[in-house]
Amino acid sequence: MKEWWYTKMVYNDAMAVTKRASGRHVRRSVTLPPDVARKVGAIAKQRRLSDNRVLVELIEQGIETRQRKEREFFDLAERFRAASDPEAVKHLGDELGRFVFGE
Repeated sequence: MKEWWYTKMVYNDAMAVTKRASGRHVRRSVTLPPDVARKVGAIAKQRRLSDNRVLVELIEQGIETRQRKEREFFDLAERFRAASDPEAVKHLGDELGRFVFGE
């Protein structure tokens, strides 16, 4: 069975880009697998938003989540480095291992 990909054509940086209060917006072309495109469309329809708005929100949430996970990792690593109690060192080391390699 042939798998189809959906592509939405958007303008590139050489074409006009709207400017808003938050600054210059940049247009990107993104190709989504069919399953992801359907999920984005379903979310957009349910929330009465455009597919583009849903994609922007999902990307922003993903970036925030990644930044939060990085902060949590560095906080844990700092606690591990600062720990002197052997039992705490072992516990924090195990926690770091789960953080890095999963459970």
